[in-house]
Amino acid sequence: MKIICIGRNYIDHAKELNSSIPEEPVFFLKPDSSLLIRNRPFYYPDFSQDVHYELELVLRISRVGKNIKEEYANSYFDAINIGIDFTARDIQRKCIKNGLPWEVAKAFDRSAVIGDEFIPRESFSNLDKINFHLDINGKTVQEGNSGNMIFNFAKLIVHISQFMTLKMGDLIYTGTPAGVGPVNIGDRLEGYLNGEKIIDFKVK
Repeated sequence: MKIICIGRNYIDHAKELNSSIPEEPVFFLKPDSSLLIRNRPFYYPDFSQDVHYELELVLRISRVGKNIKEEYANSYFDAINIGIDFTARDIQRKCIKNGLPWEVAKAFDRSAVIGDEFIPRESFSNLDKINFHLDINGKTVQEGNSGNMIFNFAKLIVHISQFMTLKMGDLIYTGTPAGVGPVNIGDRLEGYLNGEKIIDFKVK
């Protein structure tokens, strides 16, 4: 099972990080040991002083596919969830500055939170109008809508499948909107998908 994460898929998020707007999807991988399930606590790692949250829509791949055509792409996932891509921002900045890969800042254990409930694709009347938001300690810090993605679900699947075969159970974290920021020990994070609470856990 692969965890495929998309970077800079919302213009406002790219701007807040002072990053360029990509001309094609940017993706990286996390190992399955990154998954944090069942609303278990996120334990702040001792190797970072600046861990950031990034709330994202997550697709669950349901068919094996390679070089998928855009008109068929949406049939390759069967459900949508929300997740959080935790990033050790201080380590990421150091890696970027030195021209090094930055998996160490993204792929650490329990850095990929996933909600317990996958919502069937057919439950969504319009895949381009999916709302999601994140509250920390009762205050909304991120709000997103799938219609604001630079590359929609189909385009992401087409692009990724050019380079690697998608398999059943793979997860695609589709990118985060603006509003990312640090978490602290004691914080409570609650994530919502179309108004339904899917994620609810604490930082310890």
